[in-house]
Amino acid sequence: MTKDTVTYRFPEGFWWGSATSATQTEGATHRDGKGKNIWDHWYEVEPSRFFQGVGPQDTSQFYERYKEDIQLMKEVGHNSFRFSISWSRLIPDGRGEVNPKGVEFYNNVIDELLGQGIEPFVNLFHFDMPMELQKIGGWANREVVDAYEAYAKTCFERFGDRVKKWFTHNEPIVPVEGGYLYDFHYPNEVDFEKAIQVGYHTVLSSAKAIRAYKQLNQGGKIGIILNLTPSYPRSNHPADLKAAKIADAFFNRSFLDPSVKGEFPEELVQILKEEGFMPIIEEDLEIIRQHTVDLLGVNYYQPRRVKAKETLPNPDAPFMPERYFDHYAMPGRKMNVHRGWEIYEKGIYDILINLKEHYGNIECFISENGMGVEGEEKFRDENGVIHDDYRIEFIQDHLKWVHRAIQEGSNVKGYHLWTFMDNWSWANAYKNRYGLVSVNLDKNGERTIKKSGKWYKTLSENNGF
Repeated sequence: MTKDTVTYRFPEGFWWGSATSATQTEGATHRDGKGKNIWDHWYEVEPSRFFQGVGPQDTSQFYERYKEDIQLMKEVGHNSFRFSISWSRLIPDGRGEVNPKGVEFYNNVIDELLGQGIEPFVNLFHFDMPMELQKIGGWANREVVDAYEAYAKTCFERFGDRVKKWFTHNEPIVPVEGGYLYDFHYPNEVDFEKAIQVGYHTVLSSAKAIRAYKQLNQGGKIGIILNLTPSYPRSNHPADLKAAKIADAFFNRSFLDPSVKGEFPEELVQILKEEGFMPIIEEDLEIIRQHTVDLLGVNYYQPRRVKAKETLPNPDAPFMPERYFDHYAMPGRKMNVHRGWEIYEKGIYDILINLKEHYGNIECFISENGMGVEGEEKFRDENGVIHDDYRIEFIQDHLKWVHRAIQEGSNVKGYHLWTFMDNWSWANAYKNRYGLVSVNLDKNGERTIKKSGKWYKTLSENNGF
């Protein structure tokens, strides 16, 4: 592909890169003074709930191999890279003493990235609550909001001279869903009242971190990363439309509206009042109103399809958002059979246009999008290269819609793939591979650039395809 054969060209300075998180890549879970987080703990007590019994201590060794990995990022065309800081590596108990080895590691990573011409995008919280803070209730306890604000401030003070893109949380709805509704993250509780408290405190913690950042006048931008899964109704029947609107309020607008507009969605507030789950304190609302984000990261993998309830809910069962809608599997949908997720490329465009029309066209970027495939080694050739043409096609098919949104005025500034190298996916461990670079666990984590990685470099060099 030469410069003149680029059909889909992106704006000058577009951010090409990838995203990852501390717990999913660093490994070294008990080394150099790192404290335990909820993943370390959960794996100790229930290792059987992790695919093939692989836990967080066995992740992709970024802690030791960051130099080699950042060199590979350069080779696959990154001009930017998002990673997260492990709260329990920096502050082992979640509050109190700062771990000098943690500071040294993140300083080294930031400096190495900058030395390779890659801009660091730093996220503060990616599902990894320090265990000492989980013992007092995690996000359900208001003290944790203050501990988080102090942690965020520590990060800004230590690294903010070089880091100019900060994010308070990644997919904050996920710890709510996983930990307090649907039992796929620790602490595995099913308690709607706690779930609401956790979500509310998370929103408040984000606003307080934004306030702390602005007070330091470091001249960068601070935002949040949300998985904005569009809620599509089964039909245009009023009951289906209403179901989709409520699902959207629960799972998207619960974080999107306060982060961008400084207020909670009216439909959600109404439901929480009616059901008796209202956690709000008046003076918090002022903090949330005044400290909205500069920049929004958008994670998109799959659509959410819903329909009106088919049956009356069991009055004795725990309260769930699904009291207001049912999930709907659209016949004939295109699937990623490995992950069990629908592939619907236009969803990424619908999100961007919605942000343009209803959220002041806030500056945003695609902060995650990607395809997890099981058993990728069957596509490996005699030179060890994985031919993942399906991944190239997946990226292209989404980028075409991102490009179209840009043509229509969307303020989208970049595209980060999930992820740079195959990483540990929480309870799924290494079941599905997402990387541009393969990690061979049988060969001590040996890295090999996949076909998609070579293609991604060309994409970045040509600023399009």
